Amino acid sequence: MTILKRELLSQKFTILIWGLAIGLMVAACIFIYPEMTSQMDQLNDMMSSMGNFSKAFGMDNLDFGTLTGYYAVECGNMLGIGGAFFAAIIGVSALMKEERDRTAEFLLTHPVSRTKVITEKLISVFASIIIMNAMVLVCSVVPLCIIKGKVEWGTVLLFHLAYLILQFEIAGICFGISAFISKFGIGIGIGIAAVFYFMNIISNLSSDAKVLKYITPFGYTDGSTIANTQTIEGKYVLPGMCLLTVGVIVAYVKYTKKDIRA
Repeated sequence: MTILKRELLSQKFTILIWGLAIGLMVAACIFIYPEMTSQMDQLNDMMSSMGNFSKAFGMDNLDFGTLTGYYAVECGNMLGIGGAFFAAIIGVSALMKEERDRTAEFLLTHPVSRTKVITEKLISVFASIIIMNAMVLVCSVVPLCIIKGKVEWGTVLLFHLAYLILQFEIAGICFGISAFISKFGIGIGIGIAAVFYFMNIISNLSSDAKVLKYITPFGYTDGSTIANTQTIEGKYVLPGMCLLTVGVIVAYVKYTKKDIRA
């Protein structure tokens, strides 16, 4: 597992920075909640009067006045967007960086198969995502325990699980793309995550675009659905896991046959 350890060590500052950045922003939002409780009636009225804007971000079916509804909107958006970008960057850089940094010759001349290289790099991608999410969860749980408010822990954990699955999916897709490129990967990864995000907004705005929910991983992280049904919609998760699997298979097929530039 030498490659896995090397990958995790090389990503330690990236994981730390992203984990603390997202986690501290989530914590700050939670600490602000008690100060906003006196204005929640006005906020709910404002949200309900914003029409398509509320609908686009899934706020039309949430009670923003509750801690769970507030958490789903404010904290969910931060973890959703930030986590998606992190997963995309980690995933798309995994195989690409050996050519970009001119380290492929050093790595591949060792007595290790390309299949093993891919496997350990893939594990490192998922491990990095898990570590980052664990940091964010700790940053969320601590202030939730400190402030005064009814916390629906099952729903909160479902939110985090949904975003973890989202990040796995985006990372898997970007991992497959990583096998084809040698530079400009970060821009491609962020672009893919952003496209998925806006696809979800479009699907929320138009009933004719609901089919996009089956494509974008943000389709199963909708805060109002999770809060109201206490479930993650499997009909949207399944296509996502298929896309993740395809991305991983493509990475193995392409990278094992690729003429790698040293």
